Amino acid sequence: MKATTAKLKTVKNKRKVNKSQIEFWSMCILPILHIVVFCYIPLIGIIIAFKDYKFARGIFGSSWCGLDNFKVFLGSTEFLHIAWNTVKMNAIIIVADNVAAIALAVLLYNLKSRLSTKIFQTALITPNFLSWVIAAYMVFAFLNPNYGLLNKILETFGVSAKDWYSIPGAWPYILTIASIWKNFGMGSILYYAALMGISPELFEALEIDGGKRWHKIRYIMLPELVPIICIKLIFAIGGIFGGDFGLFYQVPRNVGALYSTTDIIPTYIFRVMRVQGNMGVSAAAGLLQSVVGFILVIATNTVVKKIDPERSLF
Repeated sequence: MKATTAKLKTVKNKRKVNKSQIEFWSMCILPILHIVVFCYIPLIGIIIAFKDYKFARGIFGSSWCGLDNFKVFLGSTEFLHIAWNTVKMNAIIIVADNVAAIALAVLLYNLKSRLSTKIFQTALITPNFLSWVIAAYMVFAFLNPNYGLLNKILETFGVSAKDWYSIPGAWPYILTIASIWKNFGMGSILYYAALMGISPELFEALEIDGGKRWHKIRYIMLPELVPIICIKLIFAIGGIFGGDFGLFYQVPRNVGALYSTTDIIPTYIFRVMRVQGNMGVSAAAGLLQSVVGFILVIATNTVVKKIDPERSLF
């Protein structure tokens, strides 16, 4: 009798657990479907990287070519230059975006008025919801060689107008500023939330010891942000061989004269696919980029884990 009652209790408990999880799983259905449809099903297209793809024959009808597409991509004269551009520009943007986001979070935290904080947050987050197409037109209106705002300002100071779309050296700075403008507002939310979780007693203790505002930032705020910075850094390094396609393609307006500083692996993949129609090389470059990104995530997480296991991602 005791055994049967125990079994009945376990069955009832399982039913209660299952009922309590209905709401949880119902909320997960759409995200799971999104991941399956847009992330896992398209993985079938990976085999294009190993085929001499022909549109008429399709993916499965095209003949196999082994690693020839990878050899074409890695052996091209543009590969080293594009790879260096990708790593260099992404490293600059990762550092600039995170530094700007942390600085903004600290400034918002130090605001005393809740209303001012909400107004500034809303205004600074808004650019994140604009597409790069719209942002590119805004940049063009600012840098237009004939009637751009920047050239008009320079002319008022006696400086001659410049054709910014023919000066490759200026675009690493322009793209970095554009990325900060668009992303640092949204990026600051996570840091601001972490700062809001700091106990006020820590600040009170520092004030009693004679600490100033800079000491609060250095000895309390920044150490509290280190775990989040580490996690974001791991993800960012994983995508360092990728890059924001819209930023590097739309903002420079795909001008050939700027390829020396604005061309990265994603824009190269798109150009090979669109201009040359070579889907095999394009797929090989994309697959190689994803594999390198995965390896970098694992390697970065391993390094962080050895330094401080509590700050690692997994």
